[in-house]
Order: sequence, then structure tokens, then C-alpha cells
Amino acid sequence: MRKMWLLVAMLLLWMGWAMAQDAKLAQQYLADGEFEKAVVLFEKLYAQDNDNEYYFDRYTECLMELQRYEDLERSLVKQIRKRPSDSRLYVNYGRMYEQQGKEEDAKKQYRKAIDQLPKDRYAVSKLANAFSAANKYDLAVETYEKGATMLNDRQFFSYSLADLYRRKGDVGKMIEQYLNSLDAYPERVDNIKSIFQRYLSAEDMNVLQQQLYDRIQSSSNAGSIQYIDMLAWVFLQKKDYKNALRQVRALDKQQKGDGLRVYQLAQIAANDKDYDVAIDAYQYVIDKGAGNLFVTDSKQEYLRCRRNKIVEGYNFTKEELTALEKQYEAFINEYGKNRNSASLIMEFADLEAIYLNNLDKSIALLSELITLPGISASMLGQAKLNLGDYYLMKTEVWESTLLYSQVDKAYKDDILGHEARFRNARLAYYSGDFEWAQTQFDILKASTAKLISNDALDMSVFISDNLNMDTTERALRFYAEADMLIFQNRFNEAFSKLDSLIKEFPNNSLEDDVWYLKAKVFAKKRDYVQAGKMYEMILENYPDEIRADNSLFALAELYENENQLNDKVKASKLFERLFIDFSGSTFAVEARKRYRLLRGDKIQ
Repeated sequence: MRKMWLLVAMLLLWMGWAMAQDAKLAQQYLADGEFEKAVVLFEKLYAQDNDNEYYFDRYTECLMELQRYEDLERSLVKQIRKRPSDSRLYVNYGRMYEQQGKEEDAKKQYRKAIDQLPKDRYAVSKLANAFSAANKYDLAVETYEKGATMLNDRQFFSYSLADLYRRKGDVGKMIEQYLNSLDAYPERVDNIKSIFQRYLSAEDMNVLQQQLYDRIQSSSNAGSIQYIDMLAWVFLQKKDYKNALRQVRALDKQQKGDGLRVYQLAQIAANDKDYDVAIDAYQYVIDKGAGNLFVTDSKQEYLRCRRNKIVEGYNFTKEELTALEKQYEAFINEYGKNRNSASLIMEFADLEAIYLNNLDKSIALLSELITLPGISASMLGQAKLNLGDYYLMKTEVWESTLLYSQVDKAYKDDILGHEARFRNARLAYYSGDFEWAQTQFDILKASTAKLISNDALDMSVFISDNLNMDTTERALRFYAEADMLIFQNRFNEAFSKLDSLIKEFPNNSLEDDVWYLKAKVFAKKRDYVQAGKMYEMILENYPDEIRADNSLFALAELYENENQLNDKVKASKLFERLFIDFSGSTFAVEARKRYRLLRGDKIQ
């Protein structure tokens, strides 16, 4: 008896294995379009397990593909008798008629499917999915709508309805249903945001915005957190940070939050250079008081945004700089000089040196900074590089090269080390040691840092071209001395030196470089019209010289910037001219990118 049971068990196992193999093979035949082979196996599998809907569906699918309509109809009629409540079977019946061109008979079957729909969520979903698979989106929508009415639940099928409306291209209805779904399941908010981001155009976002406004203003939805959150997200997609701030601030107040949402929005706005909004957002967090988790960071970021707004605004006053200086001093007095405030001290020193022309104070700040315990290695290296620059601006060359050399030695294989080497080479160039400088620039051309590599290449070519033209080096020394004066912000002396060069060395190869250097000074002094004239003169009179592509790119940037010459059309034409006429230029790739952005292309 025991042996018999063992044999039965082994037989059942073998039969199960055989069915699994047949199912796998049948599925492969179906995927390969070999319906004749697939139908035989699915018919066999269904005969062995006639409660398996999957086998039946695949079997009838093969019959449909093979146009064996009599066998198909016989199978469907038999199955309908067996499962009369399975409305999905009528969809297959209708598809069979439709495939034969019997449109009216097909419609009758589709209507039967909906009319006989039971009051059951699972059945409703199955029928709607069957219509959807047959591309009968209107009937699928009708199925869900009827199911929602029968079950007295307008939200349960909203998510599926939204997807159907998306397929139909009805954006308004799609948005409405996704928002209905959000009513019932607020936790879906991030998922629905992803869907909207993928499928909604800029114009569609306006439709979403209006629907959200309508819902928020409705008395039944007043204060709905998920709608306010979604509306803030819409404004973020549109880069309308001012209105986004209004929403996240309302959310934070409503939820008695810690300001995290507002702080995160401030970071996004700051990165996108909307400093006014970022400043307001950080101020909101600061006003929460000293006990708040984000107050200290907000104070630092607030100062950075104030600084960036001023120095990038291209129209600042001495009074604005002085007010900002006092705010930096107040922060440092409150939090002290330590590793946590190190980056802010670096910025403060830069403000003093570059914009307030107080080199002694900037040097004192950084000299103290590099002695602070616990500051990061990268911060220490950058502070020494900046300190070297400030000493150079004071004409204390020895202190400057000593600091550059320290960083070079300590960060030999790091970008900081490459930067230190570049600055030492530039200092040698300023001092007239052109051959050593050029050797260093040649080495730095292989730097992994693109900016250093490009600048090194530019300097190497510049020295090489002009040394070959002037064996006495006198004209190049004049130019290098003027270049150093500009670095030191001694513009009048620099212009005097450049004018002497033109007078003493007429028709020299450095003429285009002289006008290029003057253009940079005018830009630095925010006289953009005069800078533009200089660049245009180079393009007109020296189109084949080394500074032509530099001038073209710089001129395009002036027109691109709304705070400078502000002519996007002109900028676009100049960028296009650069990558066409100067295709070998180091600026060509960036010019093409800027051109495409101005044209409205989406850049990955």
C-alpha cells in the first residue's frame, strides 16, 4: 500500500513537471508567433486544468490569431455557460465579431459585458483591463464609472481611470482623476508627481495648477495638505519660486513644522540664482529662533545669497557692500572663528579683498583661518591659494609664491595642486620668466581639471606665439606687467602701460591682446558697452589672431547676460558663429551648448 502511494506521488510530481514544461514551451511559441504549435499545447493544458483562466485566455488568443472562429465561438459559449458572471468573456466574444467585420454583433457583446457587470471590485477591474487591452478605452472608462456608481465609491477606481484618460489624451480628465485618487490615498503624492512630471507639458501644468487652486479654494478641501504640497511642486517645476515659497510656508505653518520644506526650497532657489526668494525663505527659518535645527545653516546661506545677489547683480553700491560687511562680522562675532564658520570666513575675506579693496583685512582673516584646528584639508589648501592671491595683489611676491608652493607640495596629485602650479606659473609669467612659465603651462595642459587645462593651453600658446615674434621679450614684458596690474585692480596704471606698449611697439603681434585685456578691464568695471566695442574691434581688425575666438565667446556672453548687454538673439548668432567659424576652438563645445539652450532645446 505504501509503495502504491509512493508511485502515485511520483506520478503526480512527474505530471506537474510535464505541465510546467508544456506551459513554458507554449508561452515561448506564443511569444515567437508560432500560433499553430502554441494552440495545441494551450488546449492540452486547459484540458488538464479547466479552472485555469490563464490557459483558457491563451488558448482563445491563439484561436483568434489563427482565425479559427468556429472553434473560438464554441469555446467561448462553453466557458460563458460555465462562468456566466465573467463579463470579460463577452469582450473576447466581441473582439471575435469585430475581427470578422461584424461591428453590430461586436457592440452587442461589449454591451452585454457592461450590463452584466457584478457588484464586485475585482470583477470591475478585470473587465476594464480587458477593454483596455483591446484598446477600447471609452468602454473601459464606462466600466469603471459604472463600478464606482454600483459600489458608491467615486475614488477607488480614480487611479486606473486617470491612466485611461492619459491614454485617450484627455489631460484635464487625467489630472482630475489623479487628484481624486490623491483624496483617498494621500501617500500617493510622490508617485503622482512622477507621473505628472513625465507626461505633462508646460501648458498642461497650467491646467493642473488651476485644478489645484479650485480644490484648495473649495470649502470641503480647505487646508488639504496634499493639494498645497502638489501646488508648491507645480510652481517648482515652473521655476516660479516666489509662489512656491508662499505654498511651502503655508504648509509649514499649518503643520507647525520645523522649516525643513522652506529651507529646502531656499536651497533650490539659490542654486537657480533666484536670490530674492532664497533670502526670504532663509529669513523665515531664521525667525523661528535659536532653538531651530536649521537656523545656523540658514544664517550662513542667507549671507551667501545676499553676497551673490550683490556681486552678481552687476549694479551694486559701496553702501550695499558695507552693509553686507557688517552682517558677516555680526555672524562671526556670534558663532566665532572655527571650522564650522571657515567657509564663511573665506567668503568674507574675498569680499574684503575683491570688492572692498581692504587687502590687509582679508589677509588677516585668512592668516588666522589657516591656523584654526579641525578645518578640512581642501579648505586649508584653498585658503592658502586665496591668501597667495591677496599677497600678490599687495605686490608681496615672495609671500605669494611661498603659499602657492606649499599647496603644490601638499596636494601634488590633486586639483588643488594643479591650481597651485598654475598660479605659480602665472606669477612667473607676470615676473617675466616666460620660458619657465611656458614649461609649467605645457605640463598643466594635461590636467584633469578642464578649466585649468584650457587656461594653461591658452597661456602656453600665447607665450609661444609672442616670444617667437619678439626675441628681446620687451613688448611681452610690458604686456605681462600690465596683466599683473589688472590682477591687482590697478586699472589706470595698467591702461597707461598698455598704451605705452602700443606707442613703443607699433604693429606688434600683441595689439589684439592689448584690446582684449582692455575689454576684460571694462567688463570688470561693469562698463559692458565699452567692453563690447573692444571685442567687436578685435573681431573686425584681427579675425585670424589668437584672441578672435576668445573675444567672440566673451562678446556672446555679454549679450547673453540680462544684466549686461541683454540681447539673446544677438548672443545666439554669436555662439553659432563661434562653433561654425572656430570649430577647433576650446570654446566651440560650450558655444554649441549655449546656442542650443538659447534656441530652447532641452539639454541632458
